[in-house]
Amino acid sequence: MSNILLDYNFAKINILIIGDIMLDRYYYGSVSRISPEAPVPVINVKSEVYTMGGAGNVANNIRGLTSNCSIIGIAKEDEAGKLLQQMFNNIDVKTHFIDADMPTISKLRVIGGKQQIARLDFEDIKPLNEKLTNQVKSIYENQLKEHDVVIISDYGKGICSDEICPFIINKANEQNKKVIIDPKGSNWDKYKNAYIVTPNVKELSEVYGKDIPNEDENVIKCGIQIREKYNLTYLIVTRSEKGITIIGKNYNKTIPTQAMEVFDVSGAGDTVVACISVFLGLGLDINEAVYFANMAAGVVVGKLGTAPITLSEFSYSLNGIHSSKVVSINSIADIIKREKSFDKKIVFTNGCFDILHKGHVTYLKKAKSLGDILILGLNSDDSVRRLKGESRPVNNENDRAAVLEALECIDYIVIFTEDTPLNLIKSVMPDVLVKGGDYKASDVVGKEYAGKVEIIDFVNGYSTTSTIKKLNGGK
Repeated sequence: MSNILLDYNFAKINILIIGDIMLDRYYYGSVSRISPEAPVPVINVKSEVYTMGGAGNVANNIRGLTSNCSIIGIAKEDEAGKLLQQMFNNIDVKTHFIDADMPTISKLRVIGGKQQIARLDFEDIKPLNEKLTNQVKSIYENQLKEHDVVIISDYGKGICSDEICPFIINKANEQNKKVIIDPKGSNWDKYKNAYIVTPNVKELSEVYGKDIPNEDENVIKCGIQIREKYNLTYLIVTRSEKGITIIGKNYNKTIPTQAMEVFDVSGAGDTVVACISVFLGLGLDINEAVYFANMAAGVVVGKLGTAPITLSEFSYSLNGIHSSKVVSINSIADIIKREKSFDKKIVFTNGCFDILHKGHVTYLKKAKSLGDILILGLNSDDSVRRLKGESRPVNNENDRAAVLEALECIDYIVIFTEDTPLNLIKSVMPDVLVKGGDYKASDVVGKEYAGKVEIIDFVNGYSTTSTIKKLNGGK
């Protein structure tokens, strides 16, 4: 199944999202003392990060997989609403905002070290009146025919009402289009006849009416009753460390979780819903769609904060590479902001690293010794060919990244497609920019975006070119 990314065109999929959108704000900093005013930690804020929360994070995940989407949600033209609109514009998501005369929902999380210290919610929830409800219905009907799959992302903030949800489901069913729902609350009457509902065990317990132990037998027994009661094609229960359980008609299957270090579960449910929708849109069966969604969720819980999956991260995860090292060029700036908020010194270097040898390893170890975090810019295959000739690289970019990822001295790897890493260096803004050989610091590309430049001598007698000559019988 690992060839899925080569076999399918993600960009052909169009998904329509109806849900509660919100702005997620993160203040990252360090904790060094307790306040003398009250028994609370004092956070020295180092950086701020803004992301799309709620249904916006679903859209961000879909775009991260390079599929297309539109979103219908409630937002006002206030500061948070304008920021959200700009964020959606930046990732090419078509928005249909409803002004419901209430502030755009915003959540502020304060992170000290790697621990969430506090969350502040800014919201004033009101039910939609008849005029606004009809406006949502009209937009939805006009958009439905242009989309392959529909998502209801319900955070209980107003738009996913008892009137709107059944309307969405019925109209989609009339056009034989699947509706996938991320549910909220105990009232599931509004979700009747949906294709998929994706609760976690706590949410399943709410609708069931009592706590359900997170064990296969209990989850499946209760899940069967819930699926039948609400006439769902599938109930997909996310179960934290126990994985994901699929419950259909006369069918159930549990897919084990992907074991990895968990930093933050924020947004993992959004990733599951987005990925299931994309893979179903591509024509995969339910087992394959949930299998890949489970893998994607394993990637995002290894990140800090509400962060989406990207196609490159997912690709490397499928190939057995730990996603925390191989990251996309689009996500590296936020990663660096978080690392710098922990007072980490950032080192950057780049290269082709075609056939890894002693010289490479020695160079990379020296580069890492100059700081705390080593970012490696890796030339893509096309970039290597332009620089080295049509016979290179010997090893493709995925294989080169896999080998480099195994080196403890490297913290993150970013594949770039240009001849030089200038744009990547602008995103990283390293404290130390490292180059090898007989370069002069004044000649190094990207020096203006770095704190300083360090030149490290190559190890004599070691190079990829000389290795290739030896393999070909030369000296």
